[in-house]
Amino acid sequence: MKVESFNLDHTKVDAPYIRVADRKVLPHGDVLTKFDVRFCQPNEEHLEMTAVHSIEHSFAECVRSLSEDVIDFSPMGCQTGFYLIMSGDHSVEEVKGLVLATMRDMLDLTEVPAANAIQCGWGANHSLEDMRDEVHAFLENADDLLVVMR
Repeated sequence: MKVESFNLDHTKVDAPYIRVADRKVLPHGDVLTKFDVRFCQPNEEHLEMTAVHSIEHSFAECVRSLSEDVIDFSPMGCQTGFYLIMSGDHSVEEVKGLVLATMRDMLDLTEVPAANAIQCGWGANHSLEDMRDEVHAFLENADDLLVVMR
């Protein structure tokens, strides 16, 4: 398959984890690295949409205070995690540190950023509590996030 994640055996991964999902060298030599930031065990559990949406908004806002290399942070359609796309050739260890620092900052939020009808296409579909619960669960596994396969 042409999509890297379609070649990953989702029955053998051990979520949560962070892994390099793709690396592209663009025509002028710029590098983009895509990371799989997986919260839930595929085909066994998933994030509720209010958590997905609120994690997306919160992470996207908080991470940009810590790194100028972030291009995008977007949810997976399967609702088990997110893709973090960064400019540059970043190691998974470096990105783990960035993800953990970002999530700690997310826990300090008193509201989900841009969770309103003016700044969001479905502003009512957010939950600060759901975001915090899922981020806490992810952080509880911080020591094992680089172990991808069972």
